[in-house]
Parts: sequence; C-alpha cells; structure tokens
Amino acid sequence: MSLSVSRRLAAVTALAVAGLFAATAPAALASPTSVAAAPTPPDIPLANVKAHLTQLQSIATANGGNRAHGRAGYKASIDYVKAKLDAAGFTTTLQTFTSSGATGYNLIADWPGGDPNSVLMSGAHLDSVTSGAGINDNGSGSAAVLETALAVSRAGLTPTKHLRFGWWGAEELGLVGSKYYVNNLPTAERAKFAGYLNFDMIGSPNPGYFVYDDDPTIEQTFKNYYAGLGVPTEIETEGDGRSDHASFKNVGIPVGGLFTGASNTKTAAQATKWGGTSGQAFDRCYHSSCDTTANINDTALDRNSDAIAYAIWNLGFATPVPPGPSFENTADVTIPDSPAAAVNSPITVSGVTGNAPATTKVDVNIVHTYIGDLVVDLVAPDGTLYNLHNRTGGSADNIVKSVTVNASSEVANGVWKLQVKDVAAQDVGYINSWKITF
Repeated sequence: MSLSVSRRLAAVTALAVAGLFAATAPAALASPTSVAAAPTPPDIPLANVKAHLTQLQSIATANGGNRAHGRAGYKASIDYVKAKLDAAGFTTTLQTFTSSGATGYNLIADWPGGDPNSVLMSGAHLDSVTSGAGINDNGSGSAAVLETALAVSRAGLTPTKHLRFGWWGAEELGLVGSKYYVNNLPTAERAKFAGYLNFDMIGSPNPGYFVYDDDPTIEQTFKNYYAGLGVPTEIETEGDGRSDHASFKNVGIPVGGLFTGASNTKTAAQATKWGGTSGQAFDRCYHSSCDTTANINDTALDRNSDAIAYAIWNLGFATPVPPGPSFENTADVTIPDSPAAAVNSPITVSGVTGNAPATTKVDVNIVHTYIGDLVVDLVAPDGTLYNLHNRTGGSADNIVKSVTVNASSEVANGVWKLQVKDVAAQDVGYINSWKITF
C-alpha cells in the first residue's frame, strides 16, 4: 500500500489537461439480470498461493532483500508472474514507464474471449518498499490474483465479460504504475470497463475483513461471499484512496476490493468478532523488514483468495441491464461550512413512464477537502430521502462514485434533488455535478 494518499482532485485535473477525460460513462456493473449461467467458483488452493509467496520471498532475498521499484527484485518478480501467465494461455503485455529516474513495469494479462466492450479487471501492486520483501504488502494480493488467473485457465472459463488482470509497479511511490496505465488508456477503452477489483494486503497477520464501499454491486458481491462464511465485514477506511483502485475510480470506472488492515490498531470489538489481538496493529510489519513469509495469516489469505474467485466468476458472467434515460445537473453548488445548512441541486425528470426502477443509479461528483464531514442524500419528488454517503472516508478529498438506489416506490417524473450537508467545521467544497439514470 502506498505511503501517500492519492489526491483525487489533482489526478482528475491532470487527466483533463491531458485531454484524456471522456464524457462517455463506463459500462457499469450495476443491476445484473442474472448470474445463473455462472459456474460454481473454484476453491483457490492456499498451498498454490503460498508457493507464489515463497518465490517472491526468494526473489527478494537474492536481490538485496526487497522487490522495490527500480530494483532487480521487482523486475524478477514481474518476470516470474509473466512466465506463469504466458504458460497458462494469457496474452501478456509488459508496459514500461519511468519514475524517480528508474524504469518501472506494469504487467497486463488478457484472457481470450468475453465481450471486448465489457472488461472486468482485477489487479494488485507487485512492488515492495525498499525496507523489506513486501510479502503481505503486497505479495499477498499479487499472489492471490495470479493464482485466480491460473484457475481461470484451468477451468477454461468462458465468461460473458472479457477478463483482464494487472500487476502494478511503483505503487509505493504514489500509485505511479496504475496511474500511468489509466492515463494512457484511450477514451474509448476506458468506456469499456465494467469494473476494476483491487487487492492490496489481504493476508495481514492480525487480520480484519474490510470491503471497499465504492461500487455498490461489487461491494455487495464481496459481502455476499463473506455472509456465506458467516464472517462479518467492515467498510474499508484505512487505505481509502491509497491503493491502485483510486487511479481507476478517479476517471469514473467502478471499483471495489478487499483489505485486511495495515498499521491501524485492532479494537477489542474487532478482536471479538474476528479473533486476533486487540490493541495491536493489523500488520505490525507494515513497510518493515519483517514483512516476510512469516508475516501472513493463512486463514485470511485463503478466504480472500477464494473471495477473488467468487467475485470474478459471478461478476464475469453477470449481464448488465441496459441503462435507461439519464438526467444531469452540472451547475456548481457551494456547500456551506455549517452544520445547520443544507444545499440542494435539483434535476427535473420528465418523459419516463411509471416508477423509478429498483436499480436507479446516482452518479455523484462532489469536490470537498474532508468528505468525512458530509452527509449526502438523494431526495425523491415526494420528499423521501435515500442516503448515498454518511460521513465516511475521513480526511479523503472528494466524493466521486456511483450508487444504486432502490427507488421503485417513487414516481420517476418530477424534481429529484441531491442534498448535501456539511456537519463539521473548517473544510469546504461544492457539488460539481450529479446524474440520475433510470
């Protein structure tokens, strides 16, 4: 996981200046009509995932103790992963970039088949920090994604969507590799993404079970998997914006993922429901030399590896419902820095027959310097409120996300509003735009 928080606004501005931003919305995952055609997801063998980790540890040991960007250990790691994928029938591409005066590498692997206009991508950063081998951060995510890709090959999978996998370089320097990949995607290619799934630190030795709360369909898919195990989850906040999903989210691609915790401390309540040690970091070896193969919780790694397969098998076969008409308000609305005030951005909807669907989609773009202060609601024409964001995200900048709302009890035509309250002092911002799709 990166040392620095990605600044969403800066990333969006840079992309717009480069002329790479698209008005075309991505092929969102929301509202699958059916996943009945999906075969049963496989059990990902823990032994295979750990064998990849052993190889990554050996590579680090043989190359100065790390697998960091610009070091021989990183290139050897990329070569190891690429060789496995090439042998399994993937089409691989080694993408190069320059950062801090050194050549960096991203590895992209495409599985043949599937709809080329609906791409489901899964990824993880492969680099470590210079202080250690980076086996949990992020050999764990890299190895699990690799083994799931190999399981796709073993199954001869023929999903509805086109499956793509990625391993990113220089994440620890500020998401450099994934930003480079996204920034260099042509506009038409970005619009083909159905979603991006990110896996960064999924085997922490004192684990929690955290799910990203970005795209609601991806989030619910992971929650469904864990509900089936009887394992409670929490919304991921420690790494929000600090891993490679941010590079995709910042250009409007639906994202989701899993995380088992880094330097934050496990609470007594979390230890009660998940086991482990309260008052201790989820990963005491985060960004340290002790992040070795001994720094892995097998149960967490096994569960999360299986969760990756569960998501790819289910989302990969889901058929999106074609979106209905969209209505958008792009006028800026200043959000007062006052707990007593609320602002509304209205959209008048007309020409839609009957009620809103159960899969009404709301795209929100709010520029703000502390989104943990904000409460955001969709207000239906009859005044009913549907909460979209309730003070999550802490000190992160900006809310750029899509939310699916069951508004089937509401008549579609009428004035809908995006209502925003800033319930804490000091930080400021504005509604940049929002859109509702029926």
